[in-house]
Amino acid sequence: MIKAEEELLKKLSIADLERANAYAKDLGRGLQIVRSFPQGVTIFGSARLAQDSKYCRMAYDLGRMLAENGHAVITGGGPGIMEAASHGSYEIGGRTIGLNITLAHEQHPNPYLTDCLTFEYFFARKVSLAMSAKVFVFFPGGFGTMDELSEILCLMQEGKMPKMPVFLVGTEYWKGFDRMIGKMIALGLIASKDTAIFHITDNLQDVVDAANKIGHPKVSENFYDGFREAKALEMKAEREGE
Repeated sequence: MIKAEEELLKKLSIADLERANAYAKDLGRGLQIVRSFPQGVTIFGSARLAQDSKYCRMAYDLGRMLAENGHAVITGGGPGIMEAASHGSYEIGGRTIGLNITLAHEQHPNPYLTDCLTFEYFFARKVSLAMSAKVFVFFPGGFGTMDELSEILCLMQEGKMPKMPVFLVGTEYWKGFDRMIGKMIALGLIASKDTAIFHITDNLQDVVDAANKIGHPKVSENFYDGFREAKALEMKAEREGE
């Protein structure tokens, strides 16, 4: 341990150390379950939509299609969109992983999970949901879904995580988001090339095709392994080429 780290530890209170340990424990449990299955398709969306709603029916169909093609379905483990996608996969024997979280309202594990882990902290859960994915799918949702979407888009934009396919399912719902992106581009807040990070669609086959193109990684492999080192080499090559 370097001297600066030793000095920092001396300044931390017992409460700080206990908090840091709790964070590390939650994250460690999440990474442990991530390492127990091949990367699959992580599906986000509202916990509040009824199972007979348009978007839940689409999520059910997508879960089923992914399972038919051998892809694990990963969700936040709760009701609504998460339950629908899990149900579709589970019904035909697919693997459905639920990375749940303790909340005051609405977040209880759905009954269609083959694997389930409940988190205490949102950040640990989000890291685990991201590291589980070779493809990301966002159905309509509220603040939680938008938080997860904006963070993943930002991390991909900034090269802080591998660029994987990101689909926003529901053209009618996401057209407002698309207009907002257009305003950001017009003001120079983002580059037009950043729109290539995500795709808005109603065609569920687009998602399945993207997952099939990537294939089925081994349990022992993860797209994050070596990513930081590869990114550092890429940046070094860019600097040397200037």
